[in-house]
Amino acid sequence: MQFLIDRLPETADAFVQMRATIFKDSALDIKTKEMIAVAASVLLKCERCIEVHSQRAIDNGATKDELAEAISVAMFISAGSTLHWTDVYKKVFAEDESKK
Repeated sequence: MQFLIDRLPETADAFVQMRATIFKDSALDIKTKEMIAVAASVLLKCERCIEVHSQRAIDNGATKDELAEAISVAMFISAGSTLHWTDVYKKVFAEDESKK
């Protein structure tokens, strides 16, 4: 983020402000929000994000078992999305009438 701080300080500040407005206790507590962030980070394949949000989740009361379950939910969504994201599978696996 240093490049944003150096080159676009207002943008960097806006990013920090956005985080502050989201990661506070409200309808969802901070632990839950950090667990969501961990799962989203897994789906986006952001190692740094996983590291940061996992530690913040732990700091806010999450257990390693809870983190493992959050990661497994993300894995399930990722696996399922590979099956349902496109209709091209219907074309690939359609019966080829000329080969009968």
